[in-house]
Amino acid sequence: MTARQMKLGAFLWATGHHIAAWRHPKAHVTAGIDIDHYIQLALTAEAAKFDMIFCEDAAGLREANIGIASQTSRSIGFEPISLLSALAVQTSRIGLVSTASTSYNEPYGLARTFLSLDHLSGGRAGWNLVTSASPIEAANFGSTGLKPHADRYERAREFAEAVTGLWQDKQASGHDGQSFSVRDPLDLPRSPQGAPVMVQAGASDVGRDLAARTADVVFTAAQTFEEAKAFYDDLKGRLGAYGREPDDIKIMPGVAPVVAETEAEAREKYEELQELIPDDVGVALLSSYLSISDLWRHPIDGPLPELPESEGMKSRQALVVEQSRRDGLSIRQLARHFAGARGHWRIVGTAAQVADELQARFEGGAADGFNVMPSYFPGELHAFATLVVPELQRRGLFRTEYEGRTLRDHLGLKQPV
Repeated sequence: MTARQMKLGAFLWATGHHIAAWRHPKAHVTAGIDIDHYIQLALTAEAAKFDMIFCEDAAGLREANIGIASQTSRSIGFEPISLLSALAVQTSRIGLVSTASTSYNEPYGLARTFLSLDHLSGGRAGWNLVTSASPIEAANFGSTGLKPHADRYERAREFAEAVTGLWQDKQASGHDGQSFSVRDPLDLPRSPQGAPVMVQAGASDVGRDLAARTADVVFTAAQTFEEAKAFYDDLKGRLGAYGREPDDIKIMPGVAPVVAETEAEAREKYEELQELIPDDVGVALLSSYLSISDLWRHPIDGPLPELPESEGMKSRQALVVEQSRRDGLSIRQLARHFAGARGHWRIVGTAAQVADELQARFEGGAADGFNVMPSYFPGELHAFATLVVPELQRRGLFRTEYEGRTLRDHLGLKQPV
């Protein structure tokens, strides 16, 4: 048995993370508005002893072209903090993490909402801080457009400072900053776990600095071991500048496994999903993440063109461009690959093969754990929970029982002083 064990999050997303998940014959098409569906997913993850379930959010449709059904189907779903509040009373141990934007909220209201969820769940809440990179979201909040990347992160820095101050009872004298003014402390006592867990996913240089300053957990995307290792070392190396230790932050790259009893069966499952992707849907999804509206002007079987610098998701754009150049992928090939997991690492194989890959990155110093992104629900979450988790447990790489009651207990994080 090894003393260090990996952390696992279950990334919930309606029908699944594959762009064509809703078309899979075993998918639950109306999953986004079925609370019983989410309850069963949460209970499956909790029975497997996952550290947390994670719900992302975007305050707008996924794609401007609402005629693309596979995109709009992914926009149908509950507001995530409301959903996690319902799941809090159906579960007892698993952590509950939700995305909320610093661009379209105010610190006091957000701090109060997450602290309420934390008390409702007995200390299991976490906030995934995002700055929001979609112009569609910006248009829903009376904005004049998507604000520049640097401006969004400067607002996020002060936002995080105000929220953590409220959670840690430091606001008796108020907060008076450039973007926000907060007068009163919250009308709730401190969290059962000291403060809700702070999660982030920004991977740009300014995003990494913000994470090093404030985050407890970082979700990231990396295709290769070398990419994952470089990110891990860079972010851990920044912590000392903020008086923090390497173990004060858990880095959990996304992974999209397709697992079965045999490798041939896993490959068949994966190819079945890939065959459900129309080219126009794959290219539309790729275009939205690359912040380029005219990708269809370029030959689909030709290379990805040179792209202007984005004010959207800079790190994801860089990752996708690097992969297209490294692997010599055409736009069609890149779009089909990207549509399966939006640029995250994919593993296809048996439980032992998937566990081998996870173990190599975990023990190689490229991850503290993983945010698991099943291709479709409920099938692939069940497969991971019943096939891969027992294999990890046999190797001593993952818990067989929860160590405590709060999310910080699960993650091995110190309580804020």
